[in-house]
Amino acid sequence: MVKLSIVDQVTVPADGNAFDAFDDALITTKHAEAQGFHRMWFAEHHAIGSVASHAPEILMAVIARETERIRIGSGAILLNHYSPLKVAELFYQLEVVAPGRFDIGLGRATTGPLVDVALKRDRESRPADDFGQQVQEALAFLRRDFPADHPFSQIQLMPTVTPRPDAWILGSSGSSANLAAALGIGYSFAGFINPPGAVRALRSYRRAFTPTQYGEQVPQAMLGVSVFAADTDAEAHKMTWPTRAVYASLGRTNPGQIVVPSIEEASRTLTDSQKDAPSRIVDGIWPQQLAGRPETIRSQLTQMIEQTGATEIMVQSINPDQEARRYSHALIAEAFGLRTNEHKTAMGAV
Repeated sequence: MVKLSIVDQVTVPADGNAFDAFDDALITTKHAEAQGFHRMWFAEHHAIGSVASHAPEILMAVIARETERIRIGSGAILLNHYSPLKVAELFYQLEVVAPGRFDIGLGRATTGPLVDVALKRDRESRPADDFGQQVQEALAFLRRDFPADHPFSQIQLMPTVTPRPDAWILGSSGSSANLAAALGIGYSFAGFINPPGAVRALRSYRRAFTPTQYGEQVPQAMLGVSVFAADTDAEAHKMTWPTRAVYASLGRTNPGQIVVPSIEEASRTLTDSQKDAPSRIVDGIWPQQLAGRPETIRSQLTQMIEQTGATEIMVQSINPDQEARRYSHALIAEAFGLRTNEHKTAMGAV
C-alpha cells in the first residue's frame, strides 16, 4: 500500500509568532504519528515572514525527541547554499538524537538575489550549477564512501555513529529525476508547484533507476500534492483559498511581508476565477490544489498514483487554521485506512 506523509512549512499565525508556529508544528507531528502517517518533513525557507522553518534540522532534532515512531526529515536542505561536509555533519549529529528515524531531503532553490548572496557558502565565481557534484559529495560523506585516494577519505565523521539517514533528492521541474535514479536514492517531486510535470518526472525516475549502495534497492518515488479534506467537497474547496491567495501574492508582495490569510480574507483578495479554479482532475489536467471529502480525495490521489507509479504521497496544506489542517490529515488517514493498518501493526508487535 502507498505510504502517506506530510510536509510542513511551519506557518506563523497572523495574530501570533514563530513560537506559536513551532508549538503548532509539534502538535501536528504528534497528531500525524497517531494517525499513522509515515514521515513529517519540514521545509526550508529564508527571509519569509509567514513561515518559521528557516533551519529545518533544528526543528527535526527537537520534534524527533518528542515523538516515537514517525520519520522526520528535511524538505529540503537547500544544498546549493551549503558545504556538503557541514550538511553531513548535521545529519550525523541528528542520528545521535534519534537513531534511524531521519531523512535527508536534498534540494536547491533561489531565494532572491540579495538573500542568495547572503547565504552563499562562498562568494567567488563557481559553476552555475554544481548540484549533482554537491549531492554526490554529501552522500560520500554520509556513507563514508570516498575512494581511498580521495583527500576527503581522511576526514572522520563521528566514527561511533552507524545509523545513516535515508537520502532523497527533491525537485519541481524534473531535472533532478535522472540524478536521483543514477544515485539509487529516493526522488520526491513537488506536484503542488508543478502539477503538469509530475507524471513525466516520476516515470523518468522509475525507468532510469539503478540500485546502489546509497539507497533502497527499488525506486522510492514520492509525489507531493497540495491536499485539503473536509466533510464536503464544497467545504474542502474553500479551505484551499488561503493557499491560492499566498501563491497569487508571490511576485507582487515582499516575501518578508507575506501572511497566510484566513478563508474570509482570501475570499476578499482572490478573483472569482481564482476561487473557482478546479480542485480535482478535470479532462486529465491536475489541479494546483486538490480538495474534497475523503472519498473524493482517495479517488483523485489513486488516479495520480496510477499515472506516476508513486510509492508515497506527501501531503502539503497551507492554512492558518491548524485544527482544520489536522482534521484534514485525519480524514485522509481514514480514507486510506492508515489508522486501521497502524493498529494492526501495533497489535502484531505485542
